[in-house]
Amino acid sequence: MQSYTLDGNSLTIPQISAIAVDFAEVHLKPSSKRAIYASRKLIDDWVQHGESIYGVTTGFGEFSNVRIAPHDLAQLQENLIVSHAAGSGDPLAPEIVRAMMVLRINALAKGFSGIRLSTVETLMEMLNRNILPVIPSQGSVGASGDLVQLAHLVLAMIGRGKVYINAGKKNSRIAGSAGVLRKHGLAPVKLAAKEGLALINGTQMMTAFASLAADRSMQLLKTADIAAAISVEALRGSDSAFDNRIHALRPYRGQRNAASNMRRLMHGSMLRESHRTNDRRVQDAYSIRCIPQVHGASRDAVEYVYEKVSIEINSANDNPLIFAKDRIHLEGGNFHGQPIALAMDFLAIALAELANISERRIERLVNGSLSGLPRFLTARGGLNSGLMIAQYTAASLVSENKVLAHPGSVDSIPTSANQEDHNSMGSISAQKAWRVLKNVQTVLAIEMLCACQGLDFARKLNVEQGERSPHAGPALRAGEGTEAAYSVFRKSIPFMDRDRILYDDIQKALCLVDGKSIVQAVERKIGELE
Repeated sequence: MQSYTLDGNSLTIPQISAIAVDFAEVHLKPSSKRAIYASRKLIDDWVQHGESIYGVTTGFGEFSNVRIAPHDLAQLQENLIVSHAAGSGDPLAPEIVRAMMVLRINALAKGFSGIRLSTVETLMEMLNRNILPVIPSQGSVGASGDLVQLAHLVLAMIGRGKVYINAGKKNSRIAGSAGVLRKHGLAPVKLAAKEGLALINGTQMMTAFASLAADRSMQLLKTADIAAAISVEALRGSDSAFDNRIHALRPYRGQRNAASNMRRLMHGSMLRESHRTNDRRVQDAYSIRCIPQVHGASRDAVEYVYEKVSIEINSANDNPLIFAKDRIHLEGGNFHGQPIALAMDFLAIALAELANISERRIERLVNGSLSGLPRFLTARGGLNSGLMIAQYTAASLVSENKVLAHPGSVDSIPTSANQEDHNSMGSISAQKAWRVLKNVQTVLAIEMLCACQGLDFARKLNVEQGERSPHAGPALRAGEGTEAAYSVFRKSIPFMDRDRILYDDIQKALCLVDGKSIVQAVERKIGELE
């Protein structure tokens, strides 16, 4: 089984995905163990000498002016967890919980949190054995981090919460954490001074969503270009709009890369070539002509998000932070979720635009007046409705995305008696972006469904018009990359010669979009896409 060594500084977004989705294991680097030990020793020294430290020898939030007696310090930390485990809503998906766990371990591995090594190792063992806390999805305002969700995570660590057994598998079930931990030879953690606070101050829930969303968005950018290329070929669109000379005059990197992908995907297309001499259109509609500009802008936005998330996953974001070399504790605000909140709002907008333009291509494909193809991509229209309602579904998801793209980060509501008077709402932004991502995947799946059907009809029309076109002939091939994608798609979803349950086809197409088979097939044929 694949494993990664965590040191708090070198974790990557693809590694988080491998740990969260593919069950890769994690271990701590020896230098991280030493750093954890050094900061913990300092906490013990300060407690022994009665130093005043926020959340260690004082209360929390508005109660920061209340001094806690030495014999109550451990109880203070347990009370913190119990009182903050106040979430609501559906439980988070197992992949999100696993991402949260590795992110929390990695933050602690930096050695600025004052936690015991044994506590970190318990969390690590739970992750490696797939003992996942049941964590409700709602309740975070994203300021002191995702306090509520992280409290539920710690609740499982101390034996007072619930966990999934065999999470993500068919025989998954929920049980009390104390019994499950003991069954696996793990003792529930008895929190010491500072440990509860060290475990729940941080942005790990919003960053878990952000990490997995950023990872999948990078692939989705390639998928969007592939779907668009099939649509252009099915609609016999012009390829002049993708000429490099145009994009060199407006050299946004995303735009140039999207145009390059379109050229490479359609390179060698005889189907496109067969219509070039007889095509009287001077230029295509925006949803075809402006693919590089629209996809490219989203590409640049996703790259920005990817960069910010890559910083957050290797950051110390709890409070107070312990600087062992300087023998000082500093109270600050690294837990505040504003960087991730803004990034997730930007991601939602960028992904929503991919779906917006995709739905317009879907409309052109199913609208016989615009496409020159059979209406709703069915040969016997009237008796069959073809792909008419698939466009309805895409339109519905696009409209939902317009609501979800409203930024959560512009909102704030005070908490803790106005002590925490500006909150990021990053958890809301992250979960909205995740939902937008899922919607966009479905819209692109529908575009591929329509585009491949349209490509089949375009080939058929080419054969029927063979006597009138010197370029026409039986089964003219599309571009090299387009054909590679089409072949993978048709292995799972055959041509629709009569009406059938579209839900089944859309779900199969969604699996292809969410997976890697189409992108991999294309890249094997034409090389890695930009």
